[in-house]
Amino acid sequence: MAELHDLSPVPGSRKNRKRVGRGPGSGTGKTSGRGEKGQKARSGGGIPAGFEGGQMPLHRRIPKRGFTNFNRVEYQVVNVGSLDALGGAVDGRALRDAGLVRSLRQPIKILGDGELSTAVQVTAHAFSKSARAKIEAAGGSATVLGAADQA
Repeated sequence: MAELHDLSPVPGSRKNRKRVGRGPGSGTGKTSGRGEKGQKARSGGGIPAGFEGGQMPLHRRIPKRGFTNFNRVEYQVVNVGSLDALGGAVDGRALRDAGLVRSLRQPIKILGDGELSTAVQVTAHAFSKSARAKIEAAGGSATVLGAADQA
């Protein structure tokens, strides 16, 4: 088995960088591989991304509608019916361990779809009215996490 100090790159996988402008014998002297004149031969020259030779670019031709609200909060939603199997105290970690939410970084909202037969103490960032009503009707409690509790 190869040791860590014996590891080396596969032959041919690493090339030396091309040193340009080092005289005629190097093969990249004089114009340094940029050809003769033109925009691409100049320093700072080049064509910006999306440039279409003076034609009106695609991103300006197509119509634009509406806007994106960058303050939008995207909740991970969990239905009340899926909390029934968990029972007891349910928080973000319990929901993640049960596979009902993917991440603890995004806020969680409990929605009112399904029925709840056991009393559960749910802690989440938001609740729908019907979800809160069903949790409290089953003898449980719905606690809202504030913005300071999210971290």
